[in-house]
Amino acid sequence: MAGSFFMPESKTVFNGPRLQRALARIAHEIAERNEADRDVVLIGIQRGGVHVAARLANILAGIWSHPVPHGTIDVGMHRDDIAQHAAPQVHPTNIPFDLQGKIVVLADDVFCSGRTVRAALDALHDLGRPRAIQLAVLIDRGHRQLPIKPDFVGKNVATSLQERIEVSLQEDGAAEDTARIVST
Repeated sequence: MAGSFFMPESKTVFNGPRLQRALARIAHEIAERNEADRDVVLIGIQRGGVHVAARLANILAGIWSHPVPHGTIDVGMHRDDIAQHAAPQVHPTNIPFDLQGKIVVLADDVFCSGRTVRAALDALHDLGRPRAIQLAVLIDRGHRQLPIKPDFVGKNVATSLQERIEVSLQEDGAAEDTARIVST
């Protein structure tokens, strides 16, 4: 048909209210596991985890009645596939607190192979030595390639390797928060 184009199929995983409930549940699980609440800091993995970390820090501040420090980390130069890219995209790392002795909760939107998290661990250890590192993800889609598993998960979603998950958040200009499975 002339003028038509292929539109990939999609399935909604989270709408706005469900996404917010998942983040609230993750925050409560973090609070439950970490009695030393003043030692907890959140670090969002660039790009998708930045807003997840900020939202979790905000929810935790309400639970603990004090601000929860949060920052961002770029893993571009620590990826094991860096040689496959002509020019890796580099985003700012902003960690305005000392990591020494802290309980770092790394945050990301979608967890898949574990390679991004491995790169984040390498980048973190270049910046200090936390007491512990925990991992919070909005969506875990499986397909592990490394022995890394999230501590806190908003939702486990079975996907094929021919699918991807797109998370759209209002902080990035989306009209509403959504997460969708998209067939490629």
